[in-house]
Amino acid sequence: MSRVAAIDIGTNSVRLLVADLDDPTVPLETVDRRMRITRLGQGVDAARRLAPEAIDRTVTVLREYREVVDRLGADRVRATATSAARDAANRDDFLVPATEVLGITPELLSGDEEAQLSFTGATTGLDAPAPYLVVDIGGGSTEFALGSRKPDALCSIEVGCVRVTEQWLHSDPPAPEELSNAVSAVRDELADVERALPGLRDAATLIGLAGTITTVAAVEQGLPEYDRDRIHHFRLTRAAAEEVFRTLATEPAVDRRHNPGLEPERVDVIVGGAVVLVAILRTFELDELLVSEADILDGLARSLV
Repeated sequence: MSRVAAIDIGTNSVRLLVADLDDPTVPLETVDRRMRITRLGQGVDAARRLAPEAIDRTVTVLREYREVVDRLGADRVRATATSAARDAANRDDFLVPATEVLGITPELLSGDEEAQLSFTGATTGLDAPAPYLVVDIGGGSTEFALGSRKPDALCSIEVGCVRVTEQWLHSDPPAPEELSNAVSAVRDELADVERALPGLRDAATLIGLAGTITTVAAVEQGLPEYDRDRIHHFRLTRAAAEEVFRTLATEPAVDRRHNPGLEPERVDVIVGGAVVLVAILRTFELDELLVSEADILDGLARSLV
C-alpha cells in the first residue's frame, strides 16, 4: 500500500490530504485531511501581486503540513498552486520559501489542469448517472469539466469567491445593485463556458466542489459543526441554494457569522461565492447538484499512484 500526500494551495485556502492507495481506480483510504484558510489571494485581483502577510500566513501552514507529512510517512508528495499564484507577478516571492519548507516545488497548475484533477477526484468510483458536469468554485477561478469516464471538455473562468467579493461587493451587507452587477458579471463569463462545453445542459449529474458549495450545503442543513459525512453527496437544490444566498446576502457580517455551518474565515467571502453558485444554476437552468468532498486533492493523490 502506497502512502501519498497532496497539498492544494488555493486563493482562499490551503488543504492537505494524506492517503493510502495502490490502485487509482478504487476508493482511497484517508489517513489525514486538513484545511486552513490563509487567503493567499488577498488583493491579487487589483494589485496582481501577492501580499507579504498573505505569503507569510500560507508558508506557515505549509511548514505545519510538511511536519504532518513527515510524521505520517508519506512516500510521495505533490503540491500545486492555482489561481492566486498564476495571477501574481511576484509569485516567486511565495514559491521560493514554499519550496524551502516543503522540500518540493509547488507546481503552478493551469485552469484546465485544475479542472482535470477535480473531475478525477470527484467522479472516480461515483455511483451516479453520467455524463457528469463537475464545477469547482475556488477563490480566484471556477473550473468546469464535462465527461463520463474522463473529461471530454474543460473550461476555467476568472471568477471565484474572493475575486467577486473584491471586485463587486463593497458594502456590508452588499447593496442590491452590487449583487445584481456581480451576478451579471458572472453570467457574462459563463457564456464562454457554454461555448467550451456545448453539451453541458445534457449532463445527467451536476457535481459541485470546494468551500463555497460545501459551506452552502452546511448552512442549508444548519450544521453546528463540520460533518463531512453529512456534506459529502448531499443533494443541494437550486431553491435551497437561492434561499441560502438571500439569507447571507442580506445580513451584515456581524449577523451572518452566526449562521450554523458558516466558518468564521468565510464570512466575508461567502456571498461572493454564492453569487457564482446561483449564477451557474440560473444560467444553465440546473435544478440540483450533488455536493462532493472528493475533489482536486483526491485527484492529486490518485495522480501519484
